Amino acid sequence: MQAFRQAVEAHDMAAIEALFAENIVFTSPVAYQPYPGKALTAAIIRGVSRVFEDFHYVREIADADGRDLALVFQATVNGKQVHGCDFLHFDDDGLIDDLTVMVRPLSGANALAEAMGAQFEQIKQEAFGT
Repeated sequence: MQAFRQAVEAHDMAAIEALFAENIVFTSPVAYQPYPGKALTAAIIRGVSRVFEDFHYVREIADADGRDLALVFQATVNGKQVHGCDFLHFDDDGLIDDLTVMVRPLSGANALAEAMGAQFEQIKQEAFGT
């Protein structure tokens, strides 16, 4: 479980992607439908890393069996403060098969939605080569 936090804090995109199961599902704080698959999730995370400034985790909450982890974070997006949480679930192989992100306040969520919208074409290109 520490590997994800360490990879994120080191900005090591290859290490983050290596922790994703092929069938991972990413649930965005600003999109209606979840995004399935490792390639798309990795591209989204790369996009997020381009728009978040001053990103840092402030708290970690884990369940007793090690299958679920919540990482509370703070960041800035286009001058707006964002407080959020990454909720991770680990499969039987120790890979992340579910990643849900929630953010607040609304002004921060709106800034994130706008910034990620501007990343959409690059994310599609990275994920699908289109």
